[in-house]
Amino acid sequence: MSDQPLDALPIWGVYIAIVLVALLAVEVGFQLGRYWQQHTEQEKESAVGALVGATLGLLAFLLVFLSGGATNRFDARRQLVVTEANAIGTTYLRTGYLDEPYRTDIRQFLHEYVDIRLEAVTDPDTTAYALARSEEIHTELWNRAEVIAVTASPNSDMVALFIESLNEVIDVHTERIVVGFFRIPLNIWLAVYFIALLTMAMVGFQNGVTGNRAFVTQLVMILAFAGVILLIVDLDRPQEGFIQVSQQALIDLQRQLHATGP
Repeated sequence: MSDQPLDALPIWGVYIAIVLVALLAVEVGFQLGRYWQQHTEQEKESAVGALVGATLGLLAFLLVFLSGGATNRFDARRQLVVTEANAIGTTYLRTGYLDEPYRTDIRQFLHEYVDIRLEAVTDPDTTAYALARSEEIHTELWNRAEVIAVTASPNSDMVALFIESLNEVIDVHTERIVVGFFRIPLNIWLAVYFIALLTMAMVGFQNGVTGNRAFVTQLVMILAFAGVILLIVDLDRPQEGFIQVSQQALIDLQRQLHATGP
């Protein structure tokens, strides 16, 4: 997961920062608008209003675009948890086709694998270790599958089914990394923040031209805007925040595996 400048702030801190900066942008725009109106009598309020409407529309479009993409990635992460739990569970069951000592050995690895996957979610500090250990377990399992396929049970349909499910476990791991750690690019965030500040400044400028500060209306607009940004930032940080992908499918699988034993 790539670090971004605002990652240093907690999510609630991002909300407060956006509100304060937006209020500052509105105030700066208001002062400029009042100055401009005092020194330029030809300024048309209707032209300023049209420009404000256009920038607000552009900002709304960008926010809808970002929120839609973030929501789709959230749904994908949630579905992959279920897919991974099913793949691991199927692999565990199909180890029953194998002879000893491979059956017990592989099931012990699968026990550890489920524990590692859940630990990476509950404790973000262990994510790097969990990913490295997951790949080590993949290698160990695949090495054993090769030995079984080549020497122990060549040309066995049951072994082929086991290898197929093991391959799916490895594939889902890759998919979870790609989907789970993909972030909204920094350049897009910079464009959104720039357009947002420009829009807030234009709102303040319009109020300065008309001579009506409308503080309550501006505050409500800023709080709503910051709330939408907060939602997108929350969805963009899969390992922190208020919106988390449920790991219940893996938790249920972990309980079942520990109940049955290797």
